Amino acid sequence: MEYILALDQGTTSSRAVLYDRGGTIRSLAQREFGQIYPRAGWVEHDPEEIWASQISVAVEALSRADSRPRDIAALGITNQRETTIVWERTTGKPVHNAIVWQDRRTAPICKELREQGLEETIRQKTGLLIDAYFSASKIMWILENVKGAREKANAGELAFGTVDSWLIWNLTSGSLHAIDSTNASRTMLFNIHEGRWDRDLLHALRIPASLLPEVRPSSGEYALISTSLALGGVPITGVAGDQQAALFGQACFHPGMAKCTYGTGAFLLQTLGEESKESKNRLLTTVAWQRDSKLEYAMEGSVFVAGSVVQWLRDGLGIIRAAEEVEALAMSVPDNGDVYIVPAFTGLGAPHWDPSARGTIIGITRGTKAGHIARASLESIAYQVADLLDAMQEDSGIPIKVLRVDGGAARNDTLLQFQADLLGIPVVRPAITETTSLGAAFLAGLAVGFWKNLEEIQTQWKVDKEFHPGRAKNEVAYLRSRWHQALGRAKAWSEPEGKMSRSLPTV
Repeated sequence: MEYILALDQGTTSSRAVLYDRGGTIRSLAQREFGQIYPRAGWVEHDPEEIWASQISVAVEALSRADSRPRDIAALGITNQRETTIVWERTTGKPVHNAIVWQDRRTAPICKELREQGLEETIRQKTGLLIDAYFSASKIMWILENVKGAREKANAGELAFGTVDSWLIWNLTSGSLHAIDSTNASRTMLFNIHEGRWDRDLLHALRIPASLLPEVRPSSGEYALISTSLALGGVPITGVAGDQQAALFGQACFHPGMAKCTYGTGAFLLQTLGEESKESKNRLLTTVAWQRDSKLEYAMEGSVFVAGSVVQWLRDGLGIIRAAEEVEALAMSVPDNGDVYIVPAFTGLGAPHWDPSARGTIIGITRGTKAGHIARASLESIAYQVADLLDAMQEDSGIPIKVLRVDGGAARNDTLLQFQADLLGIPVVRPAITETTSLGAAFLAGLAVGFWKNLEEIQTQWKVDKEFHPGRAKNEVAYLRSRWHQALGRAKAWSEPEGKMSRSLPTV
């Protein structure tokens, strides 16, 4: 068998990538799907559209390579994490749109959980902070707000899953309800030290255990794809959340190695190995991957708005027609003109965790041009990542000497050079920037012997370009101080409204 097929289900599009034994892309297909914004701060997807777009690009990728299912050794899945889907077990129909990881509607629920003193318990057990970002509060909202959902859940008639679970369910025609340990670790319900769903947390959050999928390793046998589908008979053998998959695809196998993915958001992860570490700077400890029964960990910081600030320049302000135009526009001015943008469109993620922050543009004068706005937008991505990296090095106690980068915005040389300047370390872009799908492919391939071991995978990682710091330290210090001033103006702008109607039991 010649290939591994990776399904990469992201926040704005579904992709399918076919890899050969050299880790080279042989074909790729992609399809965007709709974004639903019912209210300010609410973000939803149609689960049926996610599934339809994903299976269609999978078939298209095979067709482009003139391949058939018998040519595929295994299938790997990687996905947008935390996004929450609840569906009926008998019909497979969702009871509500998917509530996306960016969605902030459950901020009042999270506030109440904090007021009940659950923050420390949840942090110790799950490595996470209480935030609307994670799946648990989204499940709670569905059970409380969708008519009949609570009763059906209590009767065992509903199933919850992150997007990987939803795809596995549909790929197997409902015969397997499973989740991998990386995605489970993003729910705020999974005990990362014991490797299981936590009964105390399920009780405290009033979530029936019958809703939850079976937790499986990131690399291992799941099931064969249903023969009723165009991929029938292909084994599913690798599953990981998108950021953990990218960490694996970047071959960051050893403690201290780090990568940042610049996608819709920006996600900085540092490998910790088999020993988890507690953050003092409000970062997250998460499962990096699980092979066999061994859990390995990573420290993570998440920026909610990174590449999507460029989408906003295109779709919101209309100052560019395509995302690729932003670099030229940013380079049309010599600097940012003392303009700073804090793109807190849905609040601030790590290390600030401020759901009430909102986007801010500051420093505008009569001389401000579109180029300054574009440049400040790109720079805002790098500033947020620099804040994360500082916090991460302090928490892990392991200096990050090189930052490996990937994702759509990592194609932007201006952004990466500015990032290197701010960090004071080399920033390295690999030859293959599709590291998220590549990581899913590696995990799937290792399970079936398509690749022998980590050493073989390591040799396939190649450098495209390195960016070295070039600015004086005092200039960098000044720029970052101005950024932090702007950041302070954006915080605590919009207070969450409403509360849960009933009190919650304690652990």
